[in-house]
Amino acid sequence: MKLHEVQLTRLPRLTWPRARKVGVFVGLVAVATIPLVGRALLQNSPRNVPEFLNRLPDTNEQERMRQQKESQQELEATNALRKKQVSEETAKLLKLANDLKDEVDKTGKDTLSLSAIRKAEAIEKLARSIKQKMTVTAISN
Repeated sequence: MKLHEVQLTRLPRLTWPRARKVGVFVGLVAVATIPLVGRALLQNSPRNVPEFLNRLPDTNEQERMRQQKESQQELEATNALRKKQVSEETAKLLKLANDLKDEVDKTGKDTLSLSAIRKAEAIEKLARSIKQKMTVTAISN
């Protein structure tokens, strides 16, 4: 085996003004390539995201989502109607209770009129109705 001698050549020395020019040029080239590299990185889709997350919903899934949205809207409408009914019945219950109180105050302390008993029964019936409407829950799937 024969060894060859390699001569090392010296690189020319850069003077300070020339080194500054070379540095500025290298810096400008680096700054100019940043947008190109950034755009290339943004165009590539992320590789760690599963494929099923990027796909668009098919017709069956769109129909299912539409039905879910409609059922949610129906549920909200039903709840709003129920809330309105409970509010109206509560106002009616308050009026009946005040009427009963006035009637009981007018009668003697040992006697109750037939109309007072009927009003008490109506109050009880209305209170049960309100309680039932307040405890009803709609199940959404």
